[in-house]
Amino acid sequence: MSKPWLHIVGIGEDGLDGLTPATRAVVAAAEVILGGDRHHVLTDDIKAVRIAWPSPFDAMIDVIEGLRGRRAVILVTGDPLWFSVGARIGRAIDPAEIVYHPQLSAFQLAAARMGWSLPDVETLTVHGRPVAQMIAFIQPDARLLILTTGAETPAQIAAYLTERGYGQSRLTVLAAMGGKDEARFEGIAADWDHVVPAFNTLAVECIAAQDAALQPRVPGLSDDLFQSDGTMTKREVRAATLAKLMPMRGALLWDIGCGSGSVAIEWIRAARYARAIGIEPRADRRAMAGANAMALGAPKLDLIDGSVPGALVGLDAPDAIFIGGGLSRETFESAFAALRPLGRLVANAVTLESEAVLMDLHAEFGGDLVRLSVCRAEPVGQLTGWRPAMPVTQWSLVKR
Repeated sequence: MSKPWLHIVGIGEDGLDGLTPATRAVVAAAEVILGGDRHHVLTDDIKAVRIAWPSPFDAMIDVIEGLRGRRAVILVTGDPLWFSVGARIGRAIDPAEIVYHPQLSAFQLAAARMGWSLPDVETLTVHGRPVAQMIAFIQPDARLLILTTGAETPAQIAAYLTERGYGQSRLTVLAAMGGKDEARFEGIAADWDHVVPAFNTLAVECIAAQDAALQPRVPGLSDDLFQSDGTMTKREVRAATLAKLMPMRGALLWDIGCGSGSVAIEWIRAARYARAIGIEPRADRRAMAGANAMALGAPKLDLIDGSVPGALVGLDAPDAIFIGGGLSRETFESAFAALRPLGRLVANAVTLESEAVLMDLHAEFGGDLVRLSVCRAEPVGQLTGWRPAMPVTQWSLVKR
């Protein structure tokens, strides 16, 4: 069995004084310490070889592997396994070779400063990630704790809130928590103008105006929220489609013929860290999908120019597949072969020709075949009547 040789130590603004005696002894005995500039300053009394985070950051694992045989310590901020580098290191190096030494996280400190219960708060990070991904969490009365990218992040988030009718939301920036330079900045999103330190944590109390946008993470967003040329999967059918696709944490969706991206975007919004690849041969539709993804908090939607089956080569194996365009037996066979076990496939058809393909596939592979019909109330002269949308035939199955 492997023996631990690498220590990953969480440290706060109070430096060595905030560590337990056992952890302090580990740091004091280190031959080599890897960390950021802040971490080295906080531990400058320790005599050890110092290594900065490598550039590019992807070279980190090779640098760490080169420390084998030495008393090695990596310094990180707060809890090494909560939105920190510890998890990434643990995926590359046997966890049995690592000892983690957690410190209070920025989330715990911020919750304590705000008097908020952590189970009642959404904890998010946009550090080194697209800030727009927090848009999916803007909801009435929500409380958010956000690890930011830098001094400019609170103003960016204030703008997102204001644009969506949450301008009266209360923002609190907490910096250098637990240290001698701890600072707090408070204000309202609509008139946020503070200059804040680059290293900060943002607390947001979402307050909705009467006309605020309602964009829950449950699938079925209004069609009006999407740019479209009219060929998108409509709201009610989209909700039924996502129910069969079953979004799950970290799962990957292939959206074949993604059009405006509505299904892929709602997949990403519905589950933490869910990913989606949209395959769309038309540049104008890819542009719309990209704009929709940014506006609705799914900026990491990966859009690919191409058609099936060629566009599928080299892609990560999916947990779910939606075929919304370009349906054919060849498309199904190529996609289904790549689907992971317990993966879900959903295909929608509106034409008789596509419906015939689905009926044949259902007869051969089983699954569920349903027809979805939606009618909307619309004016008929001075009165109101039901106007039917085109019915959709939907086939779904789970790969066993």
